[in-house]
Amino acid sequence: MAEKRKILIVDDDSFLLDMYALKFSQNGFEVHTAQNGKDALGKLGSVTPEIILADIIMPEMDGFEMLEQISKENLAPQAVKIILSNKSEQGDVERGKSLGVAGYIIKANSTPQEVIEEVTGILNKKQ
Repeated sequence: MAEKRKILIVDDDSFLLDMYALKFSQNGFEVHTAQNGKDALGKLGSVTPEIILADIIMPEMDGFEMLEQISKENLAPQAVKIILSNKSEQGDVERGKSLGVAGYIIKANSTPQEVIEEVTGILNKKQ
């Protein structure tokens, strides 16, 4: 059997975090979660995810700051970074692209199943 794809989901909304964690694990992913950017950076020391799925608006360290830190410290260089947020202004999308984000998914427009399909689609393109 193929090795499970590791995903790190970063979101301060524990309800959404649990729901996405469950959905991704039901779809064959090995799921790791973090409540904010600082928590995620700490996990990257011991976990090497294939995908980092991150919200933008979080306490302590937002998603953009976290992505900047990840690239500055060259953490998880192979990981595909995808933003999952309700912030959908063009400027946010552009900032995500400038940080090397492979996809930008708007939470309000996507069911959990669509999020999984989109993440899988982005991953398959990368390989």
